[in-house]
Amino acid sequence: MARRIDLRENWTLRAAGGEGVPARVAAADVPARTPGCVHTDLLAAGLIPAPYVGDSEDALSWIGRTDWRYRTVLPADGLAGAERVDLVCEGLDTVADLALDGQVIGRTRNMHREYRLALATGASGDGGPPAGRELAITFASPYRHAERLRAELGDRPAAYPQPYPFIRKMACNFGWDWGPVLVTAGIWRPIWLHAWSTARLARVRPEVTVAAGPGGRAHGRVVLHVDVERAASGARAPLTVEAEVAGERTRTAVPPGEGAVRLELAVPEPRLWWPRGYGEQVRYPLTVTLRSAGAELDAWRRDIGFRSVELDTAPDDDGTPFTLMVNGARVLVRGANWIPDDCFPSRVGPGRYRQRVDQATGAGINLLRVWGGGVYESGGFYEACDERGVLVWQDFLFACAAYPEEPPLAEEVEAEARQAVVRLMPHPSLVLWNGNNENIWGHADWGWRDRLGDRSWGAGYYFDLLPRVVAELDPTRPYWPGSPYSGRPDLHPNDPAHGNTHIWDVWNERDYPHYRAYRPRFVAEFGYQGPPAHATLRRALGDGPLDHASAAMTHRQRARDGVRKLADGLRWHFPEPDGFDDWHYLAQVNQARAITLGVGHFRSLWPLCSGAVVWQLNDCWPVISWAAVDGDARRKPLWYALRRVYADRLLVLGPADGGGLELALCNDTDRAWRPAVAVARHDLAGPVLAREKVSATVPPRAVVRLPVPARVAQPADTAREFVTADSGTPADRAVWFFAEDTEVAYPAPRFETEVTERGGDLRVAVTARTPLRDLALFADRLAADAEADDMLLTLLPGETHTFTVAGGAGLDHAAAVRPPVLRCVNEAVRAGRVAHTTPG
Repeated sequence: MARRIDLRENWTLRAAGGEGVPARVAAADVPARTPGCVHTDLLAAGLIPAPYVGDSEDALSWIGRTDWRYRTVLPADGLAGAERVDLVCEGLDTVADLALDGQVIGRTRNMHREYRLALATGASGDGGPPAGRELAITFASPYRHAERLRAELGDRPAAYPQPYPFIRKMACNFGWDWGPVLVTAGIWRPIWLHAWSTARLARVRPEVTVAAGPGGRAHGRVVLHVDVERAASGARAPLTVEAEVAGERTRTAVPPGEGAVRLELAVPEPRLWWPRGYGEQVRYPLTVTLRSAGAELDAWRRDIGFRSVELDTAPDDDGTPFTLMVNGARVLVRGANWIPDDCFPSRVGPGRYRQRVDQATGAGINLLRVWGGGVYESGGFYEACDERGVLVWQDFLFACAAYPEEPPLAEEVEAEARQAVVRLMPHPSLVLWNGNNENIWGHADWGWRDRLGDRSWGAGYYFDLLPRVVAELDPTRPYWPGSPYSGRPDLHPNDPAHGNTHIWDVWNERDYPHYRAYRPRFVAEFGYQGPPAHATLRRALGDGPLDHASAAMTHRQRARDGVRKLADGLRWHFPEPDGFDDWHYLAQVNQARAITLGVGHFRSLWPLCSGAVVWQLNDCWPVISWAAVDGDARRKPLWYALRRVYADRLLVLGPADGGGLELALCNDTDRAWRPAVAVARHDLAGPVLAREKVSATVPPRAVVRLPVPARVAQPADTAREFVTADSGTPADRAVWFFAEDTEVAYPAPRFETEVTERGGDLRVAVTARTPLRDLALFADRLAADAEADDMLLTLLPGETHTFTVAGGAGLDHAAAVRPPVLRCVNEAVRAGRVAHTTPG
């Protein structure tokens, strides 16, 4: 039976050449662990400051321009009697030479590939037994390698002046509009010895399909393509491959000298795997076993799900749809984009993946798009999505640049794609392969053609190589050339009426109500910035005063002209904030409102618009960004807004095409919805000016639009009146104000509070005596690890809402009921007006 010996401990790290290496580092043999990277090892040894704190990032740029050498002595345990001993490197970042006792045994040039190197062959250890020998892995500077290739192949346009298109490495290592420049090197995924004899399973590729059988019953099918590698003694040995799933078994012989077989399993009436909100996430263990003379040599095990997936792009009267269908059901995508959760991905393990995916599902998200400037995530991410029914859209790793198609990059791209497809295809959550992020758009619109001349830019990857690889290896899933892409070369690649679109003019140029000008078929990216939680900023910036105009805060803003854009977005809606605390609150409110409006509008267009994928779910460090969950894993107000606007059932109030207001009732469930909705026009002084009941039957997975009665929709005083639509609690309420906050005549907020403790939790009850808009409780201002269960509610006079802070017993009761902990827009707007009104 094969044995695995992990090489986690007993490594040392040393600088192996480069300019600017501090003397204390250059002279050190640093203890190292795998998986890890140079930054994490130097940090653990106390040789560098925390990269995410202050401006440490700038002081660490020398790391990416230095060569590094990892060393260890290979163990003897577990190797005795093995005919073959292979070194398996699941991830080396990136340009590495591997040597055994000084003799080079392999070279790697791709962070996204797995490598296997034979260290010993033959029953007597021909080639030299590896035990006790020194393994050294020398990583060359990623910058030097990429810049050399750029000089050889000719420069290519990119979104950032960095050489990331010339190295198969996580592009955002080189900085992005939400990420720092922290260029890593190291053994970033597990490295281990594989001791085996006779034969091993080299590759297992399961094609899992489900179709309608007799009487409409499901019929499952698993086609297994199995590759076997033989050692010398197994070259002519009779081998058997067995497979089992859902109680069904099959076996086949591998003829002597052969190395590939095909098996098929039929599974009658399997229970199906469904996206969350559509059914259960049923999975079945699939086992493949390799035997010789009855003895087990090797085994492969995965949990699979039976489900079908299609992408409907058949042209219709409105253009070209982009609708995912799972098991024949059209899915309304309520999505978010996923970036690497840490600049140092080795720190992201199964527990952290589960936490982040749980935060996604907690916000109502049913799809995560793994963005092309990061990595193919480790198995724990896809397993968490499998378990929780979160669909995965997987980009191939190309983003915001023209990519060369010449050697040696072309060969690396193909090998990488083949490995990624085979590794990830067992996961039922994976529903779409996407060729790239914004590169087709960039070629069409960003002046690339003039700069490129006749040089390659990646088209051969997106329109030829990658679709061929997917068609060959994973024909059960759709492939799409890029995001955005309209589906045809004669159409603009970012045409909202065709395929999938990215909407960035709103953040970059326009106020967020402009989202309503769009009638897209599918929105794969759109977003609006807001700062991270206060506790996150405090940890990152230290104990000094916080100032949103300071150099330290500007260091956390990576978007081009982002300071101005964020300020413009606030200025269009709010008076100038009275200091940092008001800026922080209002900027977070503005982010949440922008995305609420956008998602609500796109949902109201179903089935014309079949999905929205917000940019972005998560952050990789503490930064001002578009994320809903910040770099310290704290939920921003945007997260709570997503939970509301991504709810299964939703009310959306907005302007009707012919004037007045319209109410959209959105039902993303399998059951009809018959709400009785109270729509009312209120005066900010408290009284209800007009009230009507409207009702409708909303079929399953449908939207019904109703005009709001004129007596409710037409205000007498736009500065003093607003409209609500209610079908349940204030948490489900839709609110419409006729004027911007700069013009709204907010009353001074009046409310009563009661703070109690129950079962270790802190409970803060707020009873409104005036309307309170966007009421929030920022528990992290009381304790860094404290978090409230809700935010951004609009309460009417007489209504009470109770915030719960889990584990918050013992926190300051008095501080919990005043700013900057308890906030509403009323007091922030009034404070800004007072602070910036010139006397006389």
